[in-house]
Amino acid sequence: MNNISIIGLGWIGLPLAKLLLKEGFAVKGSTTSSDKATSLQNSEIHAVHFALEPHPVGTGFHQLFQGDVLVLNIPPRSRQDGGEKYLEQLKFISALLETSPIQKVLYVSSTGVYPENFSAEEYTEEEIITPNTAGNAALWKAERYLLENLRQDLTLLRFGGLLGDDRIPGRYFSGKENVVGHTGVNYIHRNDAVRMMHFILANELWGTTFNGVAPLHPLRKAVYEKNAQDLGIAPPASYAPENPTEQRLISSRKIIDEGFDFIFPDPLDFPYQK
Repeated sequence: MNNISIIGLGWIGLPLAKLLLKEGFAVKGSTTSSDKATSLQNSEIHAVHFALEPHPVGTGFHQLFQGDVLVLNIPPRSRQDGGEKYLEQLKFISALLETSPIQKVLYVSSTGVYPENFSAEEYTEEEIITPNTAGNAALWKAERYLLENLRQDLTLLRFGGLLGDDRIPGRYFSGKENVVGHTGVNYIHRNDAVRMMHFILANELWGTTFNGVAPLHPLRKAVYEKNAQDLGIAPPASYAPENPTEQRLISSRKIIDEGFDFIFPDPLDFPYQK
């Protein structure tokens, strides 16, 4: 399992490629921009132009399907059509995989698939999700399609809010009115997200589902105020009234029990770039 293809050399896909290359894996990846593919090639990362519109577009993208493992890192861009365009994209991926030597697929999903209703307990990977309860119907359809149609061993990795470095939660709500601040966050730092993907690949954790969320869930207000204090940005101007039915927490216990160790278990300690 040393030949890995990454569809989506983006915010977490690119650092994953760099980590795998450093450890001696053979890595290929894709980007939807031909200019970016050329730029990455010049920096010694084997990248090709590959986009789904929804049919495949690009040059030399078939080589992405000639390895051992495929990391599929292309989340849906919109919920407006119920995920139908995204589902068509995945059907083309599935067709390319049908006659491919690829044996394993790691699909990057999101905890947004969990119901948005209040739960007294943290949601775990064993939660039964239906089309009527899914928080994001497009993701639910995508997961179900891949589970039912791929012949390869498939692992689903549901990330929480991907933050750290230049993605600062407090900046998004700086100076805003009526901001929800009383619910716990489901965040994961970029470094831990990349390490978790590597952990699954290195330990051959296939045929299962994991949540990728930091184990601690401080209140949103605490995170925003900490960002404001540390980075010199304005905090939210006001907060919304508290509503206990809005609490929605995700558990990462399953991946921790497999031996994964978070560098940043507490979102209050996430490092950022000013």
